[in-house]
Amino acid sequence: MDTQSIESMLSALRSTALQASGKTAETPAATGGTDFAAVLKNSIDSVNATQQGANQMAEKLAAGDTSQNLHEVMIALQTASISFQEMVQVRNRLVTAYQDMMNMQV
Repeated sequence: MDTQSIESMLSALRSTALQASGKTAETPAATGGTDFAAVLKNSIDSVNATQQGANQMAEKLAAGDTSQNLHEVMIALQTASISFQEMVQVRNRLVTAYQDMMNMQV
């Protein structure tokens, strides 16, 4: 997940919060922004691809493939782990924002 994707998600949440409070705001589609669901799906797919690549490298190393370098495999596994942890933290923030919006009194 990159910072641009997170910023895009946050702007979509802010826009929804403004609309819920009765204030007008431009929609992301009107401003040329990206679709929230598409950004979220792309981010999840990216994390999944990182994890699958790291797992394949680890399996090749465990099978005795001499083309796999231990250092590269460990770096790939750590990168996959960190990207997954980042995705979980973003999910937690999104759930918290959703709960805050649902608790708003209209």
